[in-house]
Amino acid sequence: MQWGLIGASTIAAEHMIGAIRAQNGHSVKAVLSANAERGAGFASAHGIPSSTTSLDEMLADDDIGAVYISTTNEKHLPQAMAAIAAGKHVMCEKPLAMSAADAAKMVSAAEEAGVLLATNHHLRNAGSHLAIKALIQDGELGEVLSVRIFHAVLLPEHLRGWRLSDSAAGGGVIPDIVVHDADTVRFHLEEDPQEVVAMESHGSLSRGAEDGAMSVWRMPSGVQVMTHESFTHPFAPSGFEVHGTKGSVIARNVMTQRPVGEIALITAAGSREVSFANHGLYDRSLALFADALNGNGQPSATGVDGVKSLAVAEAVKQAAVTGRAVTIDYHGV
Repeated sequence: MQWGLIGASTIAAEHMIGAIRAQNGHSVKAVLSANAERGAGFASAHGIPSSTTSLDEMLADDDIGAVYISTTNEKHLPQAMAAIAAGKHVMCEKPLAMSAADAAKMVSAAEEAGVLLATNHHLRNAGSHLAIKALIQDGELGEVLSVRIFHAVLLPEHLRGWRLSDSAAGGGVIPDIVVHDADTVRFHLEEDPQEVVAMESHGSLSRGAEDGAMSVWRMPSGVQVMTHESFTHPFAPSGFEVHGTKGSVIARNVMTQRPVGEIALITAAGSREVSFANHGLYDRSLALFADALNGNGQPSATGVDGVKSLAVAEAVKQAAVTGRAVTIDYHGV
């Protein structure tokens, strides 16, 4: 499979090009950038044969079978729909679109076209989260009572552009990080949040878009979920905690793109360290995508997963703005 990169992005450079090339028989043929000079420089720096400013040109190339979309959020829908119409398989960054309703349209279009649509939710591919999920499934925690997520970080300087200033492009900590937390909760608990309450903040880094949020979610099972997301916390470790009737998982520094962190399982017998695999998160995501292309299984995060994580983020934003509890609308997926 030869790939086209729609977006000469940081995440493509730091993670996805290597992950694509790590799959047997997969390579990157072209990169699309709105800026011709940037695209040519990106292609040269990463050994990509060609660059273009034309989406139509890239999608007309019969050698390209799949595209990876990592442009700003407001471009995802039209670019993905064009790629699907051209018969290309699609791996798209989160959030899939600017609204869950539009993301649901992408899912329907991909199903009708018979192409694969995946959402690049990396956290569910981490060895740490796979180990936590195994503890839950094996009954080590008993009945799950609550989940707490600490995802307050300091946004790196080279990313402090549209994420802080341009809500119309999908900026803000809610579309950037809440979607990850929503997908991670759904992955672990295997149920969809029903209702949320929330507050947002416009702090030291905000230039229009929110740079902090806290929310509480109600799950169908009765589990309560508490989340904290921020772009402004330079010294806060990230964390993921699951508390049950028989034990608790306390994980630190696991809400990251790297295979790092520590996990402790606390039960009546005491506390013990939980080991986990240290494979690349994006390598696993692309491996499962490649397997799905060959008819084996499905991507780690499907298009439906992308719709649902975005629906939760939308509800958190609405709850923060209105000050009211919001029931989540999953648009029939």
